[in-house]
Amino acid sequence: MTTDLHERIRKIRLVAFDIDGVMTDGTLFLGDDGQEYKGFHSLDGHGLKMLKGSGIQIAIITGRSSRVVEHRAKNLGIDILHQGVHDKLAVYDTLCHDLGIAREATAYMGDDVVDLPVMRRAGLALSVPAAPDLVKAHSHYITTREAGRGAVREICELILRVQGTLDAALAPYLR
Repeated sequence: MTTDLHERIRKIRLVAFDIDGVMTDGTLFLGDDGQEYKGFHSLDGHGLKMLKGSGIQIAIITGRSSRVVEHRAKNLGIDILHQGVHDKLAVYDTLCHDLGIAREATAYMGDDVVDLPVMRRAGLALSVPAAPDLVKAHSHYITTREAGRGAVREICELILRVQGTLDAALAPYLR
């Protein structure tokens, strides 16, 4: 890990995530009734709970609107949920302002060009292996795990490790 990456991670106080292609593998299941279904990985969910438990704020900023995302956020205790967002940068800027968090203390994890405006301004830009080359070129870190298959957990543990809180997050399971 480079010194620059380490310093960026050390400052993080807020992590915002896209959903499709980040928390899911990007596949959209649409039923005949119009209902949307998504698959989430349990490892990612527990990673988010550990990250939140360490004092890092978590947000979801996604272009699509789905009840299943609302249910997932509620299940994980994620209170900051923005769906149906066409201008992710405007939502991100408002979020930083409202929470009083400087951009340098934020991370954003996205997977497509619509995420670039936020990724280019966040202190830590994160992506996944299947992201387009342009997105990866603007990422400070690209996960080794695939989207919807533990990529979010990898990010959560990376932040916890660098910030020195991973051992405390895992301690209850090592008694």
